[in-house]
Amino acid sequence: MAWWLMKSEPDVYGIQHLQAEGTTLWDGIRNYQARNFMRAMQVGDRAFFYHSNVTPPGIVGLMQVIETGVVDPSQFDPASRYFDAAARPEAPRWDCARLAYRSTFPAMLSLDDLREHFSVEELAVVRRGNRLSILPVSDAGAEKIFRLLGVDPEG
Repeated sequence: MAWWLMKSEPDVYGIQHLQAEGTTLWDGIRNYQARNFMRAMQVGDRAFFYHSNVTPPGIVGLMQVIETGVVDPSQFDPASRYFDAAARPEAPRWDCARLAYRSTFPAMLSLDDLREHFSVEELAVVRRGNRLSILPVSDAGAEKIFRLLGVDPEG
């Protein structure tokens, strides 16, 4: 099992949306490195849900990967802000994963908190100017996040 950190703006799609829906297709990723991280995901992997573009940003919950290799339908929809005119159904450029809600943490672990406890080498999200919406998290990094939150990883 691998660990990931996945960012979303809470006014667009927040942890509360995922909790209400139960599962979601994590579509609309239009960065090749983030897409490749998503392609590396396996069913059963877990991801920290990170609220971005808010004050303060930070980790708010936990998700689990339940399906991978799904062709992102938004690339073919001209009405979507994620439409890609170069993508073709016979040659899609973008794919995505389906994630399930696991939990909302009792408190947010803010970016400032993360910067206080992690180096850039330990957790890439603390790098200034980092804009990637999907990042890998090491096992040690995940354990440290749970310890800082005071939350049982299995709970």
